Amino acid sequence: MSQLPKILVVYYTQTGQLKRIIDHVLAPLQGKAEIQFEEIVPVKDFPFPWPKQRFFDTMPETVLGKPQPIQPLKINPDEHFDLVLLAYQPWFLSPSQPIAAFLQSEEGKRLLKGKPVVTLLGCRNMWINAQEKVKRYLHAAGAQLAGHIALVDKHPNLVSLITILRWATKGKKDAFFIFPPAGVQEKEIVESSRFAAPIGNALASKEFGDLHQNLLALNSVEVDPGLIVLEMRGVKPFRFWANYISKAGEPGNPARQGRVTMYRVILLAAIPILSPFTTVAGWLQLTIGRKKLNEDVTYYKGIQLREN
Repeated sequence: MSQLPKILVVYYTQTGQLKRIIDHVLAPLQGKAEIQFEEIVPVKDFPFPWPKQRFFDTMPETVLGKPQPIQPLKINPDEHFDLVLLAYQPWFLSPSQPIAAFLQSEEGKRLLKGKPVVTLLGCRNMWINAQEKVKRYLHAAGAQLAGHIALVDKHPNLVSLITILRWATKGKKDAFFIFPPAGVQEKEIVESSRFAAPIGNALASKEFGDLHQNLLALNSVEVDPGLIVLEMRGVKPFRFWANYISKAGEPGNPARQGRVTMYRVILLAAIPILSPFTTVAGWLQLTIGRKKLNEDVTYYKGIQLREN
């Protein structure tokens, strides 16, 4: 009797939304594969809901790729798996600190080396820079990125920003006033089970070369050119503030809290004030640079890693 293929799921979630997505994606594979879960556990857990100051104080080390430490893995890093499903959320246009810590750890690198990996995202909407960083971590570990699935909140950008901040800092996910519930829509979560079929076929044949294209055929990744423009405009300011704040001390250090507050106030004030100007600038870039943006859309929907 043939042995079932083995899937390892590595994930970190604060709200439980990502775990629900994982469960829906893998539900059709129950009994067809042996599935093991490795939840990443920080040494000092991140709070949820977030106190506002702590939330913004987490930005510098997240952006700079200097995460807080995590607990040792429960799984043997030398154990064989036919596929690794790496599920994560972006924080401040970067992979969340627990996942970044896993990807940088020696245990994580040993576990991932030589293995096909499918990345799975459950997030607001801006994830391309986070995924680029994850691609680089996987490349450095000698892993093979075989597929990518991104489930996002499909409401307008400012709407989703308001609802996610309310969820993150108050713990309230429900609809309020004119605003919808925060997070990935329930329909998207439930229907994510469709991705199990191509994953199962790749596992059965042990051929992962066509997996991503088969996932794309099921709309596993959608990229909005306008959001590429917005996200790229945020990268440099985030890095500037990350460096400026981190120079004043470690996370939680009172000496840097004035800088954190300055960043928080400027960011929250700039979003509504600059949104109309950003919209116009984005429209111009979309019009003038359409060819380049179309090329970027194709690239970000894929799993290849640019050399630069």
